[in-house]
Amino acid sequence: MKVSITTKPVPGLRVVHVLLIASFSVFVASVQAEGQTAGVTNTQNDPSLPTQVWTANLGLDPVAPDDLLYLTVTGSPELTKSYRVGADGTLLLPLSKQAVPAAGLRPDDIARAVRKSLMQEKILVNPIVTVSVLEYRSRLVSVVGAVRSPTTLQALGNMKLLDALARAQGIAPEAGPEIVVSRPVAGSEDKESIRISVKELFAGQDPTLNISLHGGEEILVPEAPKLYVVGNVKLPGVYPLNELGGSSVLKALAITQGTLSFTAKTAFVYRVTPGSATRTEIEIELDRILHRKAPDVPLEANDILYIPDNSKERIAASVFDHLSGFASTTASGLIIWH
Repeated sequence: MKVSITTKPVPGLRVVHVLLIASFSVFVASVQAEGQTAGVTNTQNDPSLPTQVWTANLGLDPVAPDDLLYLTVTGSPELTKSYRVGADGTLLLPLSKQAVPAAGLRPDDIARAVRKSLMQEKILVNPIVTVSVLEYRSRLVSVVGAVRSPTTLQALGNMKLLDALARAQGIAPEAGPEIVVSRPVAGSEDKESIRISVKELFAGQDPTLNISLHGGEEILVPEAPKLYVVGNVKLPGVYPLNELGGSSVLKALAITQGTLSFTAKTAFVYRVTPGSATRTEIEIELDRILHRKAPDVPLEANDILYIPDNSKERIAASVFDHLSGFASTTASGLIIWH
């Protein structure tokens, strides 16, 4: 006898089935996520596994004493860490009796030397070694002075003077006309200083001014010397001398927007006497210079240019104005009286 069972769909059962499947999928996903997170945590806390540190290799240039390296030896957490290259240019690894040469070698060459040393001393059979450079301390370059952001950087690759100034966010407005680069002399403990014109460097017409940097350089951007302009001018004040050629009387009048009315024919420059705290007074034929009857007078750093006014002409003009006003008033009164 055959027994047939007929099933009829129950209203709402399909919806419940879908909800159960969706809930189970969410549960499985959460379990997998927890498992992955737990795996990462256990890996980091398990002392039997090598410590993984994400490092960015700064460059592939040869290293020198005092540079900082990071060695990764797979399966050997006691060897995987940072190392400072010694003063003798070598690395001394734990469990190793002999130092590994490093100075003058690139990171890949150092990795091969470390691997060879570990195998020769029978510390590891077939180690996998990688080397990253954390810091080229032997190749530091400092940028100080009148720059927007003084900084210390590492001379990596083909770094030039303009690259270092760009890393310092450029030259400040108060910068002087020259850049002084102090760098070590090859084969000596002495240093040489090079003076480079800011204007010519940024003009780019002479590529030799954009010197290469190899580490150990000190880039100084001095502040510009000052020129003081006082007296009967429209904008008296303190002005930086940004040009190597210095300034002059006509240039000073240009930046101060010229003289005011009733300016005296003679101006004065007060200049510091070399080796003394006193200043020397220099008389300037201002009127003759303005009328092109005398040559322009150069000005030096820290000069004080004083342009006095002509008090006699000012008083005479004031008296004339009063007399003119009185005469016009009197004439108007007489006209009204008549």
